[in-house]
Amino acid sequence: MSEDFPASVDVDYTDGEGEDPSDYPSLQHKIEKAIEVTRQGLEQYENPAVMWTGGKDSTLTLYFINQVAEQFGYEKPTAVFIDHFQHFDDITDFVERWADEWDIDLVYARNEDVGAYVEEHGLEPGDDIPISALNEQNQHHVRDILEYEEDTFPFLLDTYVGNHLLKTVALNNALEAYDIDGVISGVRWDEQEARADETFFSPRHDPDLFPPHDRIQPILQFAERDVWDAFWQFVVPDSVEAFPDEGYVPQSDDDLPEGVEQDDVPISPKYFAGFRSLGSEVSTEKTTEEPAWLQDLEDTTERAGRAQDKEDLMERLRDLGYM
Repeated sequence: MSEDFPASVDVDYTDGEGEDPSDYPSLQHKIEKAIEVTRQGLEQYENPAVMWTGGKDSTLTLYFINQVAEQFGYEKPTAVFIDHFQHFDDITDFVERWADEWDIDLVYARNEDVGAYVEEHGLEPGDDIPISALNEQNQHHVRDILEYEEDTFPFLLDTYVGNHLLKTVALNNALEAYDIDGVISGVRWDEQEARADETFFSPRHDPDLFPPHDRIQPILQFAERDVWDAFWQFVVPDSVEAFPDEGYVPQSDDDLPEGVEQDDVPISPKYFAGFRSLGSEVSTEKTTEEPAWLQDLEDTTERAGRAQDKEDLMERLRDLGYM
């Protein structure tokens, strides 16, 4: 990382301050802003990367990256997939399939120390891991940064210690290993209260917490309904040759146009199955049997199917580098 960071980067860190999705009144306004932010991200940073979970938001973000890179001749950034060892198998299958389809360089970020202990001892989610068994870096994060005092922590993603070690520490190690200076992510203002004050370019410059970098956030202005509208009007028709261009919205995987299978569509099968937000296999439940885009998005909570331990700690986790 260059020593003059962030002086070498010319972005407006106040862009989006005090705004919410209603400040972008149409889908076209939201898309235009996403393209503008994405283009700045690809121009301003020496080595940006996109965080890709396989979920709808990060996949929409990757779609904008693909469009901007191809239109303006930028090199596509690496996609970083955080492997926290508790994914649904079909999510990793989905990510690998579309990385190949879209010619994306995909790398995995893992907390190898925790993963090795889990494998060696045959642990299942929820089993305890002794703090004393962790390496020096992980012990530093647990004791000195999180100020966690227990002797063990549960091998669960959606807890304070588990989320930080399995996701944030893994991410920070990847940022350092690949010398990443700009992290393009798919967070949204309306998704979670702790994200409501984010700006399109958000600095993360404290070297005591993470390798200095900026967060580039092109879809802050999208509400959940906007994301699905963008998929059916643009992402899917642009990605699937046999799909109609007029914004056809299927009612189920059996309702896809003739000649189109679910695997042909760049939408995780979990959304077809009724999941509305994707997390870990052991702590995320489907909300109904309806596909996510047909559910009552306006009057229900998007992350209701996620474990609440992590949701309640989101603001503290984000201060430490969580997405």
